[in-house]
Amino acid sequence: MPPPNIRSSYEHIVFHRSRENMVSASRMFLRYVILILVACVFIGPFLWLLSTAMKSGSENIFQYPPEFIPHSPTLENFVRVFDALPFLTYFANSVFVAAIAVSCNLVFCSLAAYPLARMSFRGKNVIFLTLISTMILPFQLMMIPLYSIAVNLGLNNTFLGLIIPHACTAFGVFLMRQSFLTIPHQLEESALMEGVNRLQIWWHVMLPLVKPALATLAVFTFIGVWGDFLWPLIIIDDQTKFTLPLGVNRLAGAFAKDWRLVAAGAILSIIPTIVVFLFSQRFFISGALKGAVKG
Repeated sequence: MPPPNIRSSYEHIVFHRSRENMVSASRMFLRYVILILVACVFIGPFLWLLSTAMKSGSENIFQYPPEFIPHSPTLENFVRVFDALPFLTYFANSVFVAAIAVSCNLVFCSLAAYPLARMSFRGKNVIFLTLISTMILPFQLMMIPLYSIAVNLGLNNTFLGLIIPHACTAFGVFLMRQSFLTIPHQLEESALMEGVNRLQIWWHVMLPLVKPALATLAVFTFIGVWGDFLWPLIIIDDQTKFTLPLGVNRLAGAFAKDWRLVAAGAILSIIPTIVVFLFSQRFFISGALKGAVKG
């Protein structure tokens, strides 16, 4: 049997460890409760939109107190969306514009970011600071001159007019520059010693090493292009070239704001964004963290 002083010390240590474990468990529980509440706040509007889209015409969506769960759930509103408007045409237009805009953004932003991160030349920091300062300018401030330029170039009512404003962004250049800064210079120096030019280094050495940042930029660009409403509203008059946001807006006005149809159209337009994020979230999270590296 151990001496009393050793036994008391052992019991004291066990007590403090059990107390620390309880405190840690309670903190973890509180943390998860807060996260669940925050998740409910963010996902609540989407679930309410889905509930509205699945309510039949006999249910009052404006009743008080509101009912979240439909009495007789139905998919009729989703079918009516396809019958009421050329929804597939709007969907195809959005896919085409988003795909080209994302591709251009990845190429042009990475091309612009590479010399700012890996090459030394006079005025590099001034150029970078000037580029970053444009991020504080709201789109509404540049909307009129951008529209004037587009009209003078004959880009109104064209897909190219929708794509060009998203082809290269200051945020994309910043994100790619920060990612290029994390790559060791030895890799680039070895390639230069082998006689590889700068463009080949950018394509074969740098881009494969910043795939998480490319995925992050692709997600941000896709979400911005897919949900853009104001610029297509200004530049497009031809209804055959409408994107999904314009189509859903037309859906609201065509049926005296039947909110069931509007909700169904909104749900259908959100699905591609969710799918893209789910498939790229692994790269998205690591790429977002790399964007915080010092520059």
